[in-house]
Amino acid sequence: MAGAEPFSHRGGPSGVLVVHGFTGNPQSLRPLAERLAGVGFSVELPLLPGHGTDVEEMIPTRWADWAGATDRAFRDLAGRCTEVAVAGLSMGGTLACRLAEREPGVRALVLVNPMVDPPAESYRDVLRGLLEAGTEVAPGIGSDVAKPGISELAYPGSPLAPALSLFEGVDEVAGGLAGIRCPVLVFSSRQDHVVPSSSGDVLVAGVSGPVTRVWLERSYHVATLDYDAPEIEDRTVAFLTGLLPTGETGAAESAAAGTAPAAGG
Repeated sequence: MAGAEPFSHRGGPSGVLVVHGFTGNPQSLRPLAERLAGVGFSVELPLLPGHGTDVEEMIPTRWADWAGATDRAFRDLAGRCTEVAVAGLSMGGTLACRLAEREPGVRALVLVNPMVDPPAESYRDVLRGLLEAGTEVAPGIGSDVAKPGISELAYPGSPLAPALSLFEGVDEVAGGLAGIRCPVLVFSSRQDHVVPSSSGDVLVAGVSGPVTRVWLERSYHVATLDYDAPEIEDRTVAFLTGLLPTGETGAAESAAAGTAPAAGG
């Protein structure tokens, strides 16, 4: 899909891994990634398996595929940077938390409407019933954006078996939140039609490290493309530059895997 390409920037000694959400792709986070690159960070924004092409390609993918890709991207970035932070939107926030629980080298987290509160078993039963009845793809959850004229480049459908696998990943992450000891910046939209703000409540209550929570009053779930995107970018830059050295911005060499601009960017 044009605009769904991964983004890579070789900048200063500190890196930021940026992770997109379920059925989405790097387009939703490209403006944030480019802003971080612009202040001197090395940045990796990978395209997760099964995403950014066609929903049929996502059907056979599972939590282990997305987690494995995130692990590889983190280790690659950590291999060439002195310190690494991780940022994520929605499922990307879930994957970011998983990394922080497992990798002591995660220096900080930036989370936008992360999914860390496990869905109810009754809801999962509904999805299982749909699968048993032969439905593989439900209506999509993408492009929950309040700002007119802005769209997330997400799949029009939501594959059910991968969604159930994601929920198992959320179970795992929710049980390990106390293992997150690094500083956390979390953004929560007051109106979110995909992940309720109670998920942010679970995060704040569960982690062991210092947490700064910012409420977004005008944006929906994909807040990185919405009205509050400038505030998210400004606060993320201030938070991370306060923790990590960025090096010489002018010496950074940027390389994007694709040339199509991100919507809303």
